[in-house]
Amino acid sequence: MSEQTLNQAAAKAPDRAELSASVHSWADGLWERIGQKIERTSRRIGVSCPHASVNGVYDDMRISWWTAGFWPGILWQLSADGGHPELTTIAEQCEERLDEPLHALAVHHDSGFIWLLSAVANYRITGNERSKERGLMAASQLASRFNLKGRYIRAWHDTASLNRAGWSIIDTMMNLPLLYWASETTNDPRFRHIAAAHAETVLTHFMRPDGSSYHILHFDAETGALLGADAGQGHAENSAWARGSAWTIYGMVLSYQYTGDEAFLIGAKRAAHFFLANLPEDYVPHWDFRAPRNVDTPRDTSAGACAACGLIELAGCLPAGEGQMYLEAAVRLVRSMDENYGAWDREDEEGLILSGTSNLPGGVHVDTPLIYGDYFFVEAVSKLRGSERRFW
Repeated sequence: MSEQTLNQAAAKAPDRAELSASVHSWADGLWERIGQKIERTSRRIGVSCPHASVNGVYDDMRISWWTAGFWPGILWQLSADGGHPELTTIAEQCEERLDEPLHALAVHHDSGFIWLLSAVANYRITGNERSKERGLMAASQLASRFNLKGRYIRAWHDTASLNRAGWSIIDTMMNLPLLYWASETTNDPRFRHIAAAHAETVLTHFMRPDGSSYHILHFDAETGALLGADAGQGHAENSAWARGSAWTIYGMVLSYQYTGDEAFLIGAKRAAHFFLANLPEDYVPHWDFRAPRNVDTPRDTSAGACAACGLIELAGCLPAGEGQMYLEAAVRLVRSMDENYGAWDREDEEGLILSGTSNLPGGVHVDTPLIYGDYFFVEAVSKLRGSERRFW
């Protein structure tokens, strides 16, 4: 793929002229509220690894946990916008802590979530060479998980009783940009080939004809043959886990931007149509689109925030007339989360956005703010304000 073709595939930020004056004013005001709250909460959260808000206070997970990059990612977004030097310092210190799992070779399929939003963000913004080295080391470890026969990136490590060599999950779509970035940075296409091969496997096996996706697929690690599926964090094997749908939308758009392969753009549109067609009246998704629904069925604002980012990018990849539909849908998503789920005035809550669902089948962190939901919400607002800064 030539540099010219790749540049043609890259999306542009939404033109503020494509958004109404009221949207401009709302997004700018929301950005100010975000900055004010993050400045306050950063004084307590500091250099830690938040995952979920527990009784209004963000927890501190182990440094190798898959969400370790989202807090520094929030900090880099705000500091890159100008000011907030104290947030830059915290983000850099979080990145230094991540050397522990990196050098222990503990990198897993979610390494993009961790190092794209910490080390690679630092390198892109400041040119820090040590950060570039960290990103490339993480990319090399992620690439080492590629199964040549099955053309997929393996998910988790084995446990004492479970061989997971043939497991792959939809979440990995959002980690592929670490490999695409590594190819661009080193001028070595092998990273891009691995990422694109995995994305093609997602198109072939993970995505269903209606645009929904499986969470977990099992392959024969020796032959690459598809063996079956698991419900994972969804309601059932054949259900439609909302965050998985969001990973698919955004991940497919990103693969299109990096490769120019129209198949990925078409896949992103299919996933987006399914997601939008199944949203409830307030536009914020329930945790699984096919789970039994009643007044107590949890929402997942993290899925809505991630999908909004993907929709904004998708809009920028398309002619204005077609892209406007996706852009307006993203605005509706973000506005609903702000107006119906925002925690701006709550001093007893560190999270930005309420009603995230981490893992309902596992009974873990249901109906609470999640750091990745907050991250994608911040990113979506930044995009709506016209930022062209790339974090993926």
